[in-house]
Amino acid sequence: MTDVVLAIDTATPAVTAGVVRRDGDRIDVLAERVTVDPRAHAEQLTPNVVAALADAGITVNDLTAVVVGCGPGPFTGLRVGMATAAAFGQALGVPVYGVCSLDAIGVDTAGEVLVVTDARRREVYWARYRDGERVEGPAVNAPSDVPANAGAVAGSPEHAALFALPRQPAVYPTPSGLVRAVDWTAPPQPLVPLYLRRPDAKPQPAPVVTP
Repeated sequence: MTDVVLAIDTATPAVTAGVVRRDGDRIDVLAERVTVDPRAHAEQLTPNVVAALADAGITVNDLTAVVVGCGPGPFTGLRVGMATAAAFGQALGVPVYGVCSLDAIGVDTAGEVLVVTDARRREVYWARYRDGERVEGPAVNAPSDVPANAGAVAGSPEHAALFALPRQPAVYPTPSGLVRAVDWTAPPQPLVPLYLRRPDAKPQPAPVVTP
């Protein structure tokens, strides 16, 4: 069965949207639009989706599935992508598959590779992969606390540079990586964001009203 998949990720500074044709193990990227801006997820995602669909020469009615990166990532950016994916799925009546965004990077690596992305607060999100399969993580730690028991590092260039390991070229989740990270033999599960820690914003206590 051939699927035409909308792939979305907003877990990193890359606001990614792409259209991918999947036929069994064959993956063909029909179009992709990526804007690297950590503050532009809400503004750029929908235009990137619309542009990718136009570049691929299809309409939303041609889509048969949606794949979205579920993090780990910052609260605000992550929910933009996941809410958009859920809205497309509900409106079109197509399944929505959530994947770990680190997996969408790790699937493009070979050998023993540590994948890291920016978690802010001088920390990184990380996971370790063996020939594209995750074997440890995801987790969030200070770089000095991340077990660097790998032969190479990939992911955020700024944070990969903190590790004395050879670099692999995978940097951000790609549309093809997102689609390849899905277990297509299993039914889609409810979307669950991988925050790995509480959001920065905290609810204020209710004011005390004195009689």
